[in-house]
Formats: sequence, C-alpha cells, structure tokens
Amino acid sequence: MQHTRLGATGLSVSRLCLGTMTFGLQCDEPTSIAILDRAAEAGVTFIDTADVYPIGGSLETVGRTEEIVGRWLRGKRDRYVVATKCFGRMGPNRWDQGSSRKHILDAIDGSLRRLQTDYVDLYQLHQFDHSTPMDETLRALEDVVRAGKARYVGCSNFMAYQVARALGRSETLGLVRFDSVQPRYNLLHREIERELLPLCSEEGVGVIPYNPIAGGLLTGKHRIDTGPTEGTRFTLGSAAGRYQDRYWHDDMFETVGQLAPLAAEAGLSLATMAVSWVLANPAVTAPIIGASRPEQLAGTLAALESPLDPALKTRLDELTARYR
Repeated sequence: MQHTRLGATGLSVSRLCLGTMTFGLQCDEPTSIAILDRAAEAGVTFIDTADVYPIGGSLETVGRTEEIVGRWLRGKRDRYVVATKCFGRMGPNRWDQGSSRKHILDAIDGSLRRLQTDYVDLYQLHQFDHSTPMDETLRALEDVVRAGKARYVGCSNFMAYQVARALGRSETLGLVRFDSVQPRYNLLHREIERELLPLCSEEGVGVIPYNPIAGGLLTGKHRIDTGPTEGTRFTLGSAAGRYQDRYWHDDMFETVGQLAPLAAEAGLSLATMAVSWVLANPAVTAPIIGASRPEQLAGTLAALESPLDPALKTRLDELTARYR
C-alpha cells in the first residue's frame, strides 16, 4: 500500500481510503466487518465514516455505521487514521443538525462515543451550512481540536468559493483551517477540476474524493433498460432518488458503454480503470472506495497497481470532457 501526506499536514494516510456508508443498512454487521478486514489486509489504514450513516437510512438508523466501525476498532485504534463527519440531522430537535457551535460540540461527543475512541484524526463538516456564520463554525472546530477530540479538520461538499472563504477566515482569525476536502469526483462528474482542485493544489489542501466509481455505474453492471438494480444505492431508501438524479441518465450509460472497450483493451476492469483515473490527478490524496460485499473491493484495490498509460489517460479525459 502506498502512503502520502494529507495536504500540507504531516499526517500520513494510505492512498486509498475505505468508505463505510453502506455499513448497517446495505450490508449487515458481519459483512461490514468482512469488508473492513479485507481492506486492512490490503494495507488500507484510512477509514472514513459519518454520524448520519448508513446511507439511505433515517433517524432510526443514524449512528449505526459509526457503532460498527467502533466495535471493529477495539484493541487496534492506534493502527488506523479515522475520519468522520457532522452536519446531518441526528435527532428530532431543530438544533440537532447543521454547523452551529451547539451541534458541532454535541456531534463530536456522540461520534466519539459510538466509535469508542477519545479522538478522531480528521473531523469534517459534511455540508455547507448557510444558516450559521463561518466564524462560529471555525471557532467551534478550533475548540474541538484544542480539546484533543480531533487532530485535523476538513469539509465535504463545499464549493470552491466556500473553501476559499473558510481558509481566509481561519488565517485572519488564527483558527484551525481545513486540511482536506471531500468532493464527489469521477469520470462522469468532473466539475471540481475547474476551481476546487486548483485551489486545493495552491493552498495545500488534501482531496479525498468520494464516488470514484459513480455509485457503481462505472462498474458496467447496471443497464438502463432493466431499471435500477435492487439492493444498490439506486434503490436504497432515502439515497435512491439522489443517486438516480446523479447518474441514471442515457448519456452516462452511453459513456460507460464507450469506456468499457478501453478498459478491456488495457486489461483492466472498468472499476479499476475508473479509480486509477482519479488517482492520476496530482491534486488527489486518496479516493474513497466502498463496497457492500468484500469481494467488490478487488477491482478498486487493484487501481494502485494499475497506473494509467498516459495515452489512455488522455483518451479518457477527452471522452468525458463534457462532464467538466
């Protein structure tokens, strides 16, 4: 397993990060443990979760994923870099969500309890909160770090201008700054190449992209004529509509059909080629790979051993340029 620094920090992370949002709904706990074990055997030491996971769940299931990860981590916490996120609704009250000081301080304690640990290595805001002043949020994150409950902080799903403004406020106020971003990025969604990735490269911010295989569409297993496959993110509870809106489109299936022969010609699976393409971007720190069964990790884990030929990289860039 290769390792790299997280942005401008001194923290070393594995070049692939295991995402856990399927744990506790799309896959049961024994399967989740098997996925964690398989990733660990391959040398993955970077694990990402969130307080609202599992994906597709409800208020009755929030926190279940962190609990599964916490039980697996018992006795080996020091061997892994653990990241989690807050923002989503965790309870019935209006203040049980967002990036207010109250919610952040409540949320970190809840995550630590479920993960059975004293600290997380990376604490991230899951979304941008338009209703809370940025300074309030950053001061709360500063207190989380000063209290030893998190080592570094980051954000997910922020636009470039929001990251830039946060970095500026951190510098002005002398507060903890975002050391990473977690955006959606794959061959079918390349918008972050315009502004976010150049900003991160210039400012030394790590990039931990999720959905590198587009929720499974870039494996080639889905067919538009038969409809969304049961048991996948395209049919899973509250996630189904979101994933269909993102990826279940004629032009994307057409693109996947054009990508498949290129992967075959290169001797790669579609999933391996897709993750290798994400890894080839110099701004990327560690793509987040996930699974609902341990055997599904084979293709994505193989990406580290399958760097793209420059000619193939150019061809893929050209073929998917419309998604920039």
